[in-house]
Amino acid sequence: MTRLSVNINKIATLRNSRGGRIPDVIEAAIRCQEFGAEGITVHPRPDERHIRRQDVYDLKPVVKTEFNIEGYPSRKFLDMVISVKPQQVTLVPDAHDAITSNQGWNVIQHMKKLRDIIAEIQENGIRTSIFVETDLENIVAAKDSGTNRIELYTEPYAREYPADREKAIAPFRRAAEKAAEVGLEINAGHDLNLDNLKFFKQNIPGLLEVSIGHALISDALYFGLEKTIRLYLEQLK
Repeated sequence: MTRLSVNINKIATLRNSRGGRIPDVIEAAIRCQEFGAEGITVHPRPDERHIRRQDVYDLKPVVKTEFNIEGYPSRKFLDMVISVKPQQVTLVPDAHDAITSNQGWNVIQHMKKLRDIIAEIQENGIRTSIFVETDLENIVAAKDSGTNRIELYTEPYAREYPADREKAIAPFRRAAEKAAEVGLEINAGHDLNLDNLKFFKQNIPGLLEVSIGHALISDALYFGLEKTIRLYLEQLK
């Protein structure tokens, strides 16, 4: 089975647009899990425009499934995740002003930095995943970095899927095969939705987890959160 981790950043975005605590990200995480989500993902950014640092600490006691914290590995970020000790930390190469994640790591270029960071996180009993694209040489390098998993950046797949789904999935299938060959576990995320998720799952061997936020929370405006989570889980069967 592929686990569904719900990214609740957009809940925090809505809260922050008005101030106060409504909608409550803690309540949202609790409800997502009650409705069947198998993980909660957050991506705190330095400007706290959605998830705030305090949210991360407040969420820790209520996440009973799997807590995945994404982010750029600044010293401040690393100190936070080592203190909170989620089940998984996903490292992304975002610039501080990025609207959303828009590229994977150039692992070869950042090898020493990634090795040191990954070792520090793992020494604290936390599984690591790094955000990568489908370049095969880069995936082999990811294994050398010491990470437990990679997260495939799926925006290119989602963009090309409506025109030619076979063409869209081909590089991701090759990337997953290479990851399995070198002994890396596989996650995926970014722009996966109810239209393209099932086909992705069917064609990616060994897919352990997808992290979905923007599309899922948007669909919840139409269908309600409980029904939406059920619909996404059905795509992963």
